Amino acid sequence: MVTLKQPYQVLTFASPAGEASTSELDGIVLDVIGRVADKWTMLVLEVLAQHGIQRFTRIGQRVGNISQRMLTKTLRQMEQDGFVIRTVYPEVPPRVEYQLTELGESLCAAFCGVWTWAETHHAELKVLREAREK
Repeated sequence: MVTLKQPYQVLTFASPAGEASTSELDGIVLDVIGRVADKWTMLVLEVLAQHGIQRFTRIGQRVGNISQRMLTKTLRQMEQDGFVIRTVYPEVPPRVEYQLTELGESLCAAFCGVWTWAETHHAELKVLREAREK
């Protein structure tokens, strides 16, 4: 049996104004981060934000190097979370299109800022990576 000398502390977020969050809001934040912080969700968000309504195959092509199984799983989860709308047209063969919801667009605006950050710090990150590889 392992005894910890210090108890775990629960992370509590604070607003930009410094106001403490609630445990309920913290739970939502951690849940959203857990859902979208994987690379496939981020890439699908970016594809749909840049290109609008897309068919399944086109999303896969634009994301690149994603299996059909993983793309299906990612899109289903995004649909369940309310970030994507899936529209099936009664045609032969069936046509299925995906687009971001308003919630998905706002999420993309928040999380896809990583691209802007990376672009801003690209040179610095490159130097640090090269130094680490030596």
